Parts: sequence; structure tokens; C-alpha cells
Amino acid sequence: MHFVFDAELWIWDARRDDSWTFVSLPVEASEEIREVTGPPRRGFGSQRVRVTVGASTWTTSIFPDSGRGAYVLPVKRAIRKAEAIEAGDTATVTVELIDL
Repeated sequence: MHFVFDAELWIWDARRDDSWTFVSLPVEASEEIREVTGPPRRGFGSQRVRVTVGASTWTTSIFPDSGRGAYVLPVKRAIRKAEAIEAGDTATVTVELIDL
């Protein structure tokens, strides 16, 4: 199962000094993921994913964010640098669920 969407990169307010940068998955995609995966099985309700942004692909986890009603995806500094993107930019993101 995979999703392709455009999303704006944003910095997590609670860790602004550390520059934790994320994108939010669409609410509809997040609801579909919750339906497929069922109750949380991993810490914080995270789900393992393979992500592609531009020419960069990596494996990480998405995390539920109750305030946004959607999963959020961390975008590490190395990816942001390789793809020349930063907070406030919009990126096309492909997320594939793994470990189902």
C-alpha cells in the first residue's frame, strides 16, 4: 500500500531548536492506514514506511499526531539537503507501508 501526495515541510514547535522537520500525510491517507493496520502495535503508534522524495529513498516511521488528525513523517536533514528543500517548501512524497 502506498500513497503519493504533495505536502509542506514544517518544524515541530516543541523541538524548534533541534530543527525537527516533518510533513503531514493527508487525513484521508491517515484514516486508510489506521483501518489497514488496526490498533497500535509499535511505540507511539508508529508505522514503518519506505519514503521517496525526489531522488532520495529511505526507511523510517510515521507517527500519529492527534492534533492534526493525521500521521506525520520526519524528513531528516540529509534528505532535505540532498533534495534542496526546507521548512515552508512543498515536496512530492511517496509513502509505502512496510511490515504489514
